Formats: sequence, C-alpha cells, structure tokens
Amino acid sequence: MPQARQVDKPLVPALPAGGWIGWIGPLVAGFIAAVVRLPNLSRPNALIFDEVYYAVDALGLLQFGAERANVENIAELLPTDDANWRALELFTTDPQFVVHPPAGKWIIATGEWAFGATAFGWRIAVAILGIAAVVLLARITRRLTRSNMLGGIAGVLLALDGMHIVLSRTALLDVIVGFWVLVAFGLLLWDRDWIRNRLDLRRASGETIESLTRFGIRPLRWAAAVALGLAIGTKWSGLWFLVAFGLLTVTWDALTRRALGIPRPWLATLRLDAPIAALSTVGIAAATYLVTWSGWIFTERGWARDWARGEDPSIVPNWLRSLWHYHAQQWQFHSTLEAEHSYASNPLGWLVQARPTSFFYEGTCADGPCAVEVLALGNPLVWWVGVAAIIFAMWRLFVNRDWRAGAVLTGIAAGWLPWLIFPDRPVFTFYSVVFIPFVVMAIALLLRTILGTAKDSTRRRRIGAAITGGYLIAVVLAAWWFMPIWTAQELTPEAWKLRIWFPSWI
Repeated sequence: MPQARQVDKPLVPALPAGGWIGWIGPLVAGFIAAVVRLPNLSRPNALIFDEVYYAVDALGLLQFGAERANVENIAELLPTDDANWRALELFTTDPQFVVHPPAGKWIIATGEWAFGATAFGWRIAVAILGIAAVVLLARITRRLTRSNMLGGIAGVLLALDGMHIVLSRTALLDVIVGFWVLVAFGLLLWDRDWIRNRLDLRRASGETIESLTRFGIRPLRWAAAVALGLAIGTKWSGLWFLVAFGLLTVTWDALTRRALGIPRPWLATLRLDAPIAALSTVGIAAATYLVTWSGWIFTERGWARDWARGEDPSIVPNWLRSLWHYHAQQWQFHSTLEAEHSYASNPLGWLVQARPTSFFYEGTCADGPCAVEVLALGNPLVWWVGVAAIIFAMWRLFVNRDWRAGAVLTGIAAGWLPWLIFPDRPVFTFYSVVFIPFVVMAIALLLRTILGTAKDSTRRRRIGAAITGGYLIAVVLAAWWFMPIWTAQELTPEAWKLRIWFPSWI
C-alpha cells in the first residue's frame, strides 16, 4: 500500500500565543465598538429610514407570530414608553406582505420584547450583534494571519468604521446578515485548521494515502451551514455566500489533499467530498431557513397562509405550497423592482463610498438652524485603503497563490458582485456592510506585508511599524471627525459642511 508523501512542515502553522493573550486584542476592539455603538442608542428617538418596516414588522411578529399591516400613523405612535404597547392600536386586522424572510426581524424583536416598543428596544439586538461581529472578526483575522496583533488591528478597524457603526445603531437587517456570514466563514476556517491538524497526527502515525484521503465527519461545516441558513433567513442575498463558501471549502479540501501528496487531489475531492458537502450544507441551510418561518407556518395568520387551502389533497402539504407561492411573489417583487430613490447608488462606487445613504436629517433645533444627521458613510481611511488592499490581495492570489487572499476575495465577491446583476434595481451603498469585514481582512493582509517578518532587517520592520501605527492613528482621527454625522449629534451648519467632503455625500 502506498504511503503518504513525507512533508517537512505541518499542514497548518501553529496559532500565536493563546489563552488570555489571544483575547486581549479582540476584547479591546469589542470595548471600542461598544463605546461608539451603545451610548445614546435611542438617538434619533424616532423610526428612521427602513426601521419603519423592520422594527414595526418585528412588533407584529411578537404580537401575532407573523407580520401584520400597520396603521398609517404608526410613525406618530412609535416610539412609545407605554409598557403595555400591545394595547395600542398599531396594526390592522390584515396580514402584511413582506419582501424579506423573518429571521432578522425575530432578532430585532428580542430587544423589543425586553425593552418595549422604544428606539432603544428595536436597536439593541442589532447593536449587540455589531459588537460581537467586531470581536469575532478579530479572532478570525488572528487565525487567518497567525498574528495576535493583526487580529486586534482588524477588530479596531471594524469598530471604527462608520458604515458598521451606523448600521449597528439602526434596526435594519444588513448587520444581521453580515454577522451570520462572518460566523459561517469563521467556522469554515476553523474546520480547515481542524481537519489539517487531524491529518498531521494521522500522517505522523504512518497512515496510508488511501486512508488519509478521507477526512471524516465535519461538524464545523454543518454549524456553518446553520449560520448560512440564518443569513438567508434574514435576506436572500445570503444565498450568494452559501454558494461561494461551499466552493471555497471544497477548494480548501482539494488543496489539503495536494499538500499531502495525494494523486489527483481535485478528482479525489470531487469524488469524496463535493457531493456530500453540497447535500449536507444545502440541506442543513434549507432546514434552518424553513425553521425561521415557523411563526408564519404555525400561526395561520400570515399573508397567503391559506393560499392553497381547499385544493385537492397532494403529497405536498398545503402550507408548503402556500409558502412556495409567497416566495414566488417575493421573487417577483425583487426581480421587477425599478422604483427610483434619491440615495440609490451604483455598486461600482460602493468601495470608494461615492454615494452614502442618509438615514436621518434634521435642519432645525431648539436654538435655531443646525444639522443633525445619520449618514451611513464608511470611514474613508478604511474603505479607500481597502481598495488598495483588495488589489494587493488579487496580486497575492494570482501571483503567489496565497489561499488567504483567495478566501478574503471570495467573501468580498459574494457580497458585492451579485448586485451588479440588477442594474435597474435601486440598491444602496449600505448593503456593503455585509462584506466590510472581508475588506478589513484584506487590509490586515496588506499590513502583514508592510510590517515584514523576523527575517527582515530592523530598519525595514521599524518603517513598517511606523506606517502601520500612523495609519491606525489616522483611522482614529477620521472616526472622531465623522462621529457626529454617524450618531446624530447636533452640529452647526458650518461644522456639518466641513464633514461633507463631496457633493455626492449630500
């Protein structure tokens, strides 16, 4: 029986110092994220932008198990400090047709259940996930780069990005999608390391190539499928990550077999892993997605819930046929929507923040003219450097075959490129908050090269450290400068204009 090729180094490099040391950077970044996301979370104390849909739908889920049509003057009734908000006449007796699945709105509803129908109540759950995403990104980047420092830096960059701050302080769905996508990516990255560590142990014991080519059960991959099902259950755009990450993890398996010296690694992967991975991942994600519709399924109060009732008996349950009809109507809406919006933006301009979205603006305060705004503008020094980092990652992938660059670019492509398919549909720059963690990972890979390695001269490493330190200081200063228009702080009209660098930001 042929033996596995002897390889001098392990399949996966060791992680940096762990224990509490590995948590310092992520927790510091998480603390910074909390400091800029939680204070005055209820400001503005009103339904802003699409909160009029998602925060209200979440209340409907709490009260009826499915979305319910609301009264026309609901924006005047909310927020309310009335502890018995259910007694208010917020909804009609009609079910509400909605265009996004319920998972994200159920998450928003947890805050409303705990704190009531207040601005704080419908925003707190999203804020918590935004903070958790910062900590999670730092840990993922630490694993990706094998550097505690780069992990901490990545966490700080996301903590101080204006796009992520604004969306974390608003009851919209996009940070929720991004959180579950990040969870899925982290689990798949962990699965890659876990499999390779197991193979190193098996290889050391002298196992044959035939036995090494079978990787065994993949519980971390299954958990990632659950996370992707929750992402899709929040917005259908999560489907692109299911496809992209499925291809990514199968590619990692093929590269692992090649590193082991297994003959025809791609063929072996397609024969042994790809079908099982596709069936298990898609099956688990689909089951998870279906569970997110439980309120609609079991309450019989949702829109089109009885659409198939009264039809001839079929092997397909009536509720499932009704749900299929509902989804067909949702797809019809998304695929034909051509309405104009003043803040619609071309996806080609997202990476440079060409047209940020204004969620709220008020020009009059108690003392006279002022400017109070919530502008979903990314930190320019994160996004603009991110463009250079993406170009660098493309170079690393195609010239150096760097798998890390490929992984990061996969996340960016899944979150960005599909929106180019719908040129006539109104789309918004803040959709990019889903893939900003991968842009930050690309920056971390760029800084990894700038910082140099132990093999470089002391002077070279000092220059790299100075560049990195100067960049972080600049990011902090930019965050301080733009914070007022991210968090609805009162400014004079002149101070507001100083922060609007381009006409397209108005």
